Amino acid sequence: MDVLRPALININGRIYRRNVTKDSKEEHYEEEEEDVSYMGPPESEYLEEDEACDTKLIEQTDKGYRCVIEVPSVLYKYIIGKKGETRRRLESDTKTSISIPKQGVEGEIVITGSHKAAVSSAVTRVELLVESYRKKQPFTHFLSFPLSNPEIQEGFLTFKDEVLKQCSQDHGVEGSIFQNPAKLHMTIGTLALLNETEVRKACEHLQQCQHFIRDITEGNPLALEVTGIEYMNDDPGMVDVLYAKVNAKDKSDKLQLIADRLVEHFVSAGLMVREWDRVKLHGTVINTLFKKDSVEDAGGPGRQTMSEREAFDARNILKKFGAYRFGEFGLNTVLLSQRYSSDCTGYYTSAGSANFS
Repeated sequence: MDVLRPALININGRIYRRNVTKDSKEEHYEEEEEDVSYMGPPESEYLEEDEACDTKLIEQTDKGYRCVIEVPSVLYKYIIGKKGETRRRLESDTKTSISIPKQGVEGEIVITGSHKAAVSSAVTRVELLVESYRKKQPFTHFLSFPLSNPEIQEGFLTFKDEVLKQCSQDHGVEGSIFQNPAKLHMTIGTLALLNETEVRKACEHLQQCQHFIRDITEGNPLALEVTGIEYMNDDPGMVDVLYAKVNAKDKSDKLQLIADRLVEHFVSAGLMVREWDRVKLHGTVINTLFKKDSVEDAGGPGRQTMSEREAFDARNILKKFGAYRFGEFGLNTVLLSQRYSSDCTGYYTSAGSANFS
């Protein structure tokens, strides 16, 4: 890290410096331990009697002050630190006591202290730790438009059969790199939901989106056509992903508008991190991560976990099937789908949904 240009975190309008330390003997954590220091207004700002700690309420008790924070249990270990070092340092620096539930038990972290300013400072530092390590958690759910319509599935299976008949001699082209037809979908955005409370919150927000979705679709399913394939990189001879192009039959941008509005809503709610200015709408049909020796979930929208990934030669596929028609259908739902899961239809288990009509 450049000490003259430290990494900064903006939380609720305040700027904090992130200090990264690494214990070479650390065994329990793979991640770096992070310390954060406030770089905003002077300490006197915290001395106002009626000040609340950001959005958290600090209560006065018989023994001083108290604040309760809801934190997913999977993040407790980052507040505790190796052998309790992080918690002891936080308590020592802020002159507070931090009570954390047992690992794996969902509950509340309680911070107590003699002075309101001290509790406020401790809460801020805990929130910064939580925010920092939350970003490092793998995603658990994703918003999806299902493409698992019978007509699209049939078109996909025909596509797979014809590609294997005509292009199996090309490097890397084999049956195991094709998508599972039951899990054909478009990914809108990914979420790391770390407990049931966060899953319920995401479901509630998806329901809130239903009103603008129906405004856009005028309360009707969206007629879509799935035609043509494209690739993700610059060299068609070394490709990792081929995807089907999905468009509204009336040539409108309604599908794109719904996807972008969904991302905007979930980013504003703090449930999703924006990766692109616009959602790249596509339905993956071939992905080298689906290969049998991959440790990634076949059919999942996840990130690569293999140390090496073998590309395939897509030039003949693109030449022969570039305008292939998979079919058309009426899209009527957006789903909050659970990663690494399947329901009775073979599609991802749904935690929540919003309908177009």
